Amino acid sequence: MNRMSNTVIGFLNILTLISSIVLIGSALWMGKSKTTCEHFLQKPLLILGLAILVLSLAGLIGACCEVAWVLWVYLFFMVFIIVALMGLTLFGFIVTSHGGGVGVTGRVYKEFKLEGYHPWLKTRVMDANYWLTIKTCLLGSLTCSKLSLWTPLDYLQKDLTPLQSGCCKPPTSCVYNTETPVQQDSDCYRWNNAATVLCYDCDSCRAGVLETVRRDWHKLSIVNVVIVLFLIAVYCVGCCAFKNAKRPQNYGFPYGRYGMSKSRPGWEQSWSRWWHGRDRYY
Repeated sequence: MNRMSNTVIGFLNILTLISSIVLIGSALWMGKSKTTCEHFLQKPLLILGLAILVLSLAGLIGACCEVAWVLWVYLFFMVFIIVALMGLTLFGFIVTSHGGGVGVTGRVYKEFKLEGYHPWLKTRVMDANYWLTIKTCLLGSLTCSKLSLWTPLDYLQKDLTPLQSGCCKPPTSCVYNTETPVQQDSDCYRWNNAATVLCYDCDSCRAGVLETVRRDWHKLSIVNVVIVLFLIAVYCVGCCAFKNAKRPQNYGFPYGRYGMSKSRPGWEQSWSRWWHGRDRYY
């Protein structure tokens, strides 16, 4: 039973090691994939995956080899990761509480307004250099290719993703074939039929990117809650393993205070110690 916690924490760290590899792979895929432009989550996922990978390796070494100082370092940094994850999760829920689509009369899809999102997210997409990176990614993706074959009836019956709704078409309220000047959304004047222009410079396109990020970040925040609870459980087991790793160093015996062997009963060892030490008493 004294070594049970070491076995448990070793097994749990194998699970966290596998999960860290999945997180790192997901972050690298997001950076190279041409079908997604969500760079908001790439760096946090990569940093989180690398941190959990290093921590899992330290936990395995400390638990399997019973190295007390490695377990101490493991538990020390585990606290920081748990606190950081809790802060990131709370921030994620705050950021993703803003936004959402607005229904369009006679349409299945929704449209998205930039002013409805959290100021921190809006600041990111309003930066010219950052948006140029997002725009280049969108141009290289297949976001708008399917819509080029749609008929007007398709726009009435089919749904659109946030990116398609905001970047591939002008706002539904726009009016073009009229000689009478009409006050319209500024995105109506940014729209162009050219495949390399479309509405990629529209605020609605920025809102579509933020909505995609908001949905994925909200899902990630829920996953983070599960990860935090799991890491807290691992931390508790790690504390037990740390105590076990220190015990042999405190007492100097491999199997407890009296050095009891698994092959001999306790009463027989006690009798043997008395018999061999009787000369000291008589």
